[in-house]
Amino acid sequence: MPHNPLLIGVYPGTFDPVTFGHMDIISRALPLLDKLVIGVAENAGKGPLFSLEERIEILKTEIKSLPNPEEKEISILGFNNLLVQFAETQKARVLVRGLRPVSDFEYEFQMAGTNRKLAPHIETLFLMASEPYQLIASRFVKDVARLGGELSSFVSPEVGIRVREKYN
Repeated sequence: MPHNPLLIGVYPGTFDPVTFGHMDIISRALPLLDKLVIGVAENAGKGPLFSLEERIEILKTEIKSLPNPEEKEISILGFNNLLVQFAETQKARVLVRGLRPVSDFEYEFQMAGTNRKLAPHIETLFLMASEPYQLIASRFVKDVARLGGELSSFVSPEVGIRVREKYN
């Protein structure tokens, strides 16, 4: 019987900040994969609120809130090259992408097509955001925080504190 290699997936994002929507996709992708690599894009051009190191640190803390995180093989790494290049360095065969209603589809469809041209051996797996998280976007979380709004529907208390600290 042939040996099946591990099914490794990369879930990329800026995670600036990590939201309940991101955590939903992570928790739902985990049972489908042998290993999940959370790829934190440097994205200095976007002027992120948190440094790459801070975003990785926050994700490591948030992962501990998942049920039995020690039973899952999860790594969190930063990257600043093409997603498919990063995925190849991780020996990933799957890119995990979360989809919110309509707004994400066109962009994600184009990105998946581009990635497929660059690396036809890597598949893109789309997971629809769970209903309570379909309208959450990191950029809205930052706007709400900057204007003094309540964040508890969008991010964990720990992330909320970190975001507020950045605006004070």
